[in-house]
Amino acid sequence: MVTVWEVALILFVHTVHVLLAGAWLGGVVFTTFVVSPALKSMKWDEAQRIGVRAVIGRRYARVGSANLVLLAVFAVVDGVFGGFGTLLYAEYALIVALFGLVAVHGAFFGRRLAGLAKAELEAKSAEEASAFALRRRDLQKLSLKASWVNLAVSVVVLAFAANV
Repeated sequence: MVTVWEVALILFVHTVHVLLAGAWLGGVVFTTFVVSPALKSMKWDEAQRIGVRAVIGRRYARVGSANLVLLAVFAVVDGVFGGFGTLLYAEYALIVALFGLVAVHGAFFGRRLAGLAKAELEAKSAEEASAFALRRRDLQKLSLKASWVNLAVSVVVLAFAANV
């Protein structure tokens, strides 16, 4: 027989699991629909905005990474207490995908974009700056696609967390 305390613990763990999924999605939505447009409205040139975005990204990475780790832990604990099922296993796979997307976005796109922006600002000629700008814009297009995939996966993770 399940006690009231066990039911309360199961509900608590599930609630925290869903709240963490919501907080993760909220951070992704905020950076996508608030931070990025706000930076675009600044009167800085694109290379300067990339530098500012890199600083914001490094700061946010601490909070976002902690949230993602806690989400993964509470998703597993929710499975232990509430029972594992197909949706939960699918959510685990998507959380692993989010770790990969975050790592690629931060380590690959973020660092390379910041490096290209810096090289563009420090270029010795207009032609050299233009070449760096072209490479940066091409990489930004890929980064944007990765961001949209992150957003879509995050929406599904929240939906799965809420329905587990």
